[in-house]
Amino acid sequence: MTVGGHRPERVAEEIRHEVTLMLAGELKDPRLAIPLSVTEVRVAPGMRTVRVFVQLEATDQERADALEGLKAAAGFIRHELVERLQLRRAPEIIFIDDQSEEYGRHIDELLQKVRQPEKS
Repeated sequence: MTVGGHRPERVAEEIRHEVTLMLAGELKDPRLAIPLSVTEVRVAPGMRTVRVFVQLEATDQERADALEGLKAAAGFIRHELVERLQLRRAPEIIFIDDQSEEYGRHIDELLQKVRQPEKS
């Protein structure tokens, strides 16, 4: 594989870093005042679309509000990424609620129930 073949991974990591910085203090939307973190960024081939997975520690309603806030801020984030990373074209940004940690906890709980002998 050539060095150029790793560019999407490098760009994804840079995007993750920049979006984390923006979420930490540059976005003033009150819907984003909940604890959230960027867990992963996936860049589509051709770098036209970027999927940003965020972990939201909140109730279901707060999650929905935060995702709406992120969707509203996507244009600003897109513009800032082009400026900061000097990209030729602005990728479309899609925010996705990453519930993999919660799902893993749920699976662990189910496994613990199966391993414990039933008490009569």
